[in-house]
Amino acid sequence: MERTIIAGLFIVLTASVSPQVFAQEDAIEKRQKAMKGNSADVKAIKGAVESKDYATVETKAKDIMGTADKIPSLFPKGSDKGKTKATAAIWEKSDEFAKQAKNLSKASGELAAAAKSKDDAAVAAKFKAVGEVCSSCHKEFRADKYSE
Repeated sequence: MERTIIAGLFIVLTASVSPQVFAQEDAIEKRQKAMKGNSADVKAIKGAVESKDYATVETKAKDIMGTADKIPSLFPKGSDKGKTKATAAIWEKSDEFAKQAKNLSKASGELAAAAKSKDDAAVAAKFKAVGEVCSSCHKEFRADKYSE
């Protein structure tokens, strides 16, 4: 009888904790996928800038802009546990974190506009600005190593 009660409690506790754990893992996977997409876009832009492929620069910059607009929602409260490089500062300074995402959106939008105009100097400057925004955010809100 005692084992049955313990087994029942274990099942109830496991059932109530599991959805939270899976939700955290899902949020972490979504944001890592988005950030890896941004990284791939930046690499593609770098090559496209070098070859003066402005259509690719514009397209990839717009992709980054779209992702940037979603960044705050990719870090819901409670998604700080698990294999993540997100620091507690994201939730402690959520307004600043959201501002960084807006800065990325703005910088990538400006890069897309520069690419559309095919202005070499503007494209180079705006690409550098996108990198600076990424670095600034990573410096404050991203750990060097995974939390696990």
